Amino acid sequence: MLGLQVLSEDEIGDIVHRLAGEVSADLEGRTPVFIGVLKGCVYFLTDLTRHINKSMEIDFIQVSSYGASTTSSGSVVLVKDITVDVRDRDVYLVEDIVDTGTTLTDVVRLLEARHPRTVQIVSLLSKPSRRQVEVPITFLGIEIEDRFVVGYGLDYAENYRNLPAIYELQVENGPS
Repeated sequence: MLGLQVLSEDEIGDIVHRLAGEVSADLEGRTPVFIGVLKGCVYFLTDLTRHINKSMEIDFIQVSSYGASTTSSGSVVLVKDITVDVRDRDVYLVEDIVDTGTTLTDVVRLLEARHPRTVQIVSLLSKPSRRQVEVPITFLGIEIEDRFVVGYGLDYAENYRNLPAIYELQVENGPS
């Protein structure tokens, strides 16, 4: 069941617009590749890159650590790998939310093994109170409290991604 609205559609738009400006200012002299972490990033990556007036490549990586639960299993499985060559490129890794940091740390390691010039993280949301591994988020939308959120790409068991705003999910007697 959906609980309180955490971010409205307009608030998300303002955050995305601000982040696009920050990233755009960082792109001078870079050869950017934007890599979205599927599936949660799709709305954020789309809106973000549409506000950046620079030639870029876009690719996707998909990993799984949640399944149908509201907590990470701690075990990250690569589901879909990137196809673009990132060697000597500037990677902007786009994520919907940084929670424990475990998944993103594994993704960064995987990308760094391919010798990019840089890897910078762009995240819409961060839950620092849940962090188990410190993750250097270069471009951050906002920090949120420790609650499970859905909407704007964020899901619970593959549901709610399509909501235009972000809500707290209240699971009664459900999986954790």
